[in-house]
Amino acid sequence: MRCLSLYTGCGGLDLGFQQAGFHTVWANELSSYALDTYAGEVRRSGTKAPELVCGDISEATLPEKHSADIVIGGPPCQGFSVAGRMNPNDPRSRHVWEFFRVVEHIDPEAFVMENVKALGANGRWKQVRDSLQAQGEKLGYQTRLLLLSAADYGVPQLRERMFLVGIKGKTMPTPKAKNIQLTVRAALSELPALGQPGNDSFCKAIITPAKNPVLRKSPFAGMLFNGQGRPINLDTASPTLPASMGGNRTPIIDQDNLDDPFTPPWILNYHKHLTNGGNIADTIPSRLRRLTVEEAARLQGFPKGMKFVGSQCAKFTQIGNSVPPPLAKAVASTLLARLTNDDPLISTEYCQTSWIAEETEPNVYHPANN
Repeated sequence: MRCLSLYTGCGGLDLGFQQAGFHTVWANELSSYALDTYAGEVRRSGTKAPELVCGDISEATLPEKHSADIVIGGPPCQGFSVAGRMNPNDPRSRHVWEFFRVVEHIDPEAFVMENVKALGANGRWKQVRDSLQAQGEKLGYQTRLLLLSAADYGVPQLRERMFLVGIKGKTMPTPKAKNIQLTVRAALSELPALGQPGNDSFCKAIITPAKNPVLRKSPFAGMLFNGQGRPINLDTASPTLPASMGGNRTPIIDQDNLDDPFTPPWILNYHKHLTNGGNIADTIPSRLRRLTVEEAARLQGFPKGMKFVGSQCAKFTQIGNSVPPPLAKAVASTLLARLTNDDPLISTEYCQTSWIAEETEPNVYHPANN
């Protein structure tokens, strides 16, 4: 089935749909760096290249009606995100309606709009949610709002996202989840050693103690360093990777703990020290360092060896803005099964990441409106 892709970024959503058996025929993205990254991965995978259009979608010349079976995309989310100002007048928020303008023009069999969890769950955006679903229904689709966590679908990251799915004459079922959660440690073990080719795109932002540390119950949750970069617990899934990575907001790895799981993370004692009224550290040990570009891409579920184009900040931004491909594949596989067979349980393996050691019976992750 043919996909028309909007707000493509570096291709996270597209890669998941391609892995599920779809083919992107036309893609639009504002960032030339992100589009070059996507084009490079398409060439590397040997997939037939789509027509790539760089620029604002509102000014792009769209392909003809019925030129695609599915329209997919993740419109800019800054206006809706709790990580931003949640400004209802943010001009970027208009793009959810641009998405539907393209859906109306192409008239596909189905559409998938991805966005931040807040748009799908926060009370502030209920009117927007209702209007989006009403617009989908007006165009002839049965819509379903899904709130899904990437950690339930083979991604070592607690990244929650909204998917608004519309299908002509059918309702989208909930993708089956896995009840095995991948850890950061397991994911990063798939990469070459730090500093070796394939894991040498370093973030140069230094780490210093916060002058006014914010303490929380978990040593991995507070603000103990400059900026908002937090240390990652290697033995759980990562928190959501922000698009603002590349500087002081880039998450932190304890290299000694990564090399040897029996070496306790440095942050544990420092957090306890501060909690007990101790003084702020003068310096931070060299064992603490920022994520590399390759590590961030791995935690987002991108294929190992994928090359990102642009400056270091541009690379991190592309990764932080993207949809994890395994999560996209879970949605795409379920959608494809629904479009081609009425039995929603007929589906392929959702995630083929190499660090999965075993299969377990999946759980169903229910959407907010279930």
